[in-house]
Amino acid sequence: MGVLTPVEDLLRTAAPQVLAAVARRYGDFDTAEDAVQEALLAAARQWPDEGVPENPRAWLIRVASRRQVETLRSEQARRRREALPPDPPPEVRGDDELTLLLLCCHPALTPPAQVALTLRAVGGLTTAEIARALLVPEKTIGQRISRAKQRIREAGGRFVLPPDVVARLPGVRQVLYLIFNEGSTASSGSALHRVELSAEAIRLTRQLRDRLPDDGEVAGLLALMLLTDARRPARTRPDGALVPLAVQDRGLWDRAAIAEGIALITDALKRFPVGPFQVQAAIAAIHDEAPAAGATDWPQILELYRLLSALAPGPMVTLNRIVALAEVDGPLVALRELDAAGPQGHHRVSAVRAHLLERSGDLAAARAEYRTAARLTLSLPERRYLEAQAARLA
Repeated sequence: MGVLTPVEDLLRTAAPQVLAAVARRYGDFDTAEDAVQEALLAAARQWPDEGVPENPRAWLIRVASRRQVETLRSEQARRRREALPPDPPPEVRGDDELTLLLLCCHPALTPPAQVALTLRAVGGLTTAEIARALLVPEKTIGQRISRAKQRIREAGGRFVLPPDVVARLPGVRQVLYLIFNEGSTASSGSALHRVELSAEAIRLTRQLRDRLPDDGEVAGLLALMLLTDARRPARTRPDGALVPLAVQDRGLWDRAAIAEGIALITDALKRFPVGPFQVQAAIAAIHDEAPAAGATDWPQILELYRLLSALAPGPMVTLNRIVALAEVDGPLVALRELDAAGPQGHHRVSAVRAHLLERSGDLAAARAEYRTAARLTLSLPERRYLEAQAARLA
């Protein structure tokens, strides 16, 4: 996607505020979203040549509101003109973006639909940009967004702050985490990172934290994103090849992001009940604070993964706990634990088993597992790395 121009950055920042104001004023999220997209396109065409208006957000709201009124007149021709919502245009309210985020993460939607709609409505990405970022055809993304808006309408979703905000927050945090993860380590394709996705997830999580400063898990999620993204400059070589954490050049890590992430998680752990995102952020902080791989505090990481297994059990948590166990008690103990854990068929399970087998001295078995992992992954950088590991042991 490249670096945003000043106009593009302004439009992306203003988009959710404009959409929230128009949707709240006219009461229909579906048609409001279409109207705002037309206003954004008009601005993208006009502003580079004519200049940015003195109040760009008001300009966008006015144009989108005008388009919304035209739509209402067209769709409800039987209504008298006086019955249509009058000017002045709606104003932006402080809780608008939180309301919009909660609406896009409506429980009636599937996670892929929530991700696409959030990137479109809250993130301000176009359908084409979302399609490129997620490696999904543009037509598919367009249909996904259209069906999502229809599903919200059928479920009775309205642009109002729901009474169950706290109950919906876990879903919102999970959607932002999914967006970040896909940007941080792409599940498929030729690139390891999709920076536009991870950057957007961080931006949206910052906004969410601004509105919910007393939510410890939002703070933990933002800290986790910052501490993970800080390593991105060292995770690939110039040719795109993957570089494992243990051999990364730590001088390339973003120290400002690390400092911010550590400050966030330190404060959150002091002030709030411990949650899964806070534990993951604490683990990331330990990695980032180690001056070298050999100085990593693996016993503390293992204890944190045990805590995470109790708070939010899952196959990837189990796998990461086993990796930490290998560093504390050795590869043979970890291999027995991996065999007992049971989950198979994922490339990361085979990659971990290969690493443990290599450390235990069974090079032939390790080579076979590296090859299995390479076949299972859809990520080209990961596949090349795993194939190189297998070739190294040949």
